[in-house]
Amino acid sequence: MKASLKVRYELDKAAPATTVAVTVGDVKFRASMTDTTIINGPSLNGLGLAVEKPGFLIVDYNVPKKDLRFQFMNTIKVSGKALNWTYIRSRSDDRTILDGTLVFDSANKISANHELGSRNCKLKYSYVHEGLITFEQGYDTAKKSWDFAVSQRIHGDDVLRASYQTSSKVLGIEWSRNSKLNGTFKISASFNMADELENPKLSAESTWSVGF
Repeated sequence: MKASLKVRYELDKAAPATTVAVTVGDVKFRASMTDTTIINGPSLNGLGLAVEKPGFLIVDYNVPKKDLRFQFMNTIKVSGKALNWTYIRSRSDDRTILDGTLVFDSANKISANHELGSRNCKLKYSYVHEGLITFEQGYDTAKKSWDFAVSQRIHGDDVLRASYQTSSKVLGIEWSRNSKLNGTFKISASFNMADELENPKLSAESTWSVGF
């Protein structure tokens, strides 16, 4: 059995968001809460529960909204290439989303995300250069806009990533580390380039794991 604790701090939030996960065999149980769960005393606001069988099924339950969300995942072969697909169904807003990623090789893959019954479709191409630098470019058909990102792996465990959304003119900077000894952490900052007076949004996220 394994357990993990993830804590996310945001400067504009009164309290951190927390997720506790316990893995028993090949099934993971999760409980998460946001700052609204803690403010003004413990409450059900922002409380979520989930059961996951990695690579196959995720069931999320939003406690205050009494809403269920299902995700089914699988991998099939298309002309010898791996196609990873996900079917997402949300009961409250009656939405169905299909998400797929076609992996050509270790360096190239394309993905698409489409909401059934709408014109919303997001396309993305990812290229990994020599296993160290990743270039991503995406197109949102609904917004008719492009997104770009580049990430650089340094010193093995550390990754620096920069992204830019042309529709919102938001620039994102992220530093993450994934260490088997010290857990994982991520520090993020986003800047609204369309409003120079708006303060950047800063966040920090840490995850610790332990086995029993």
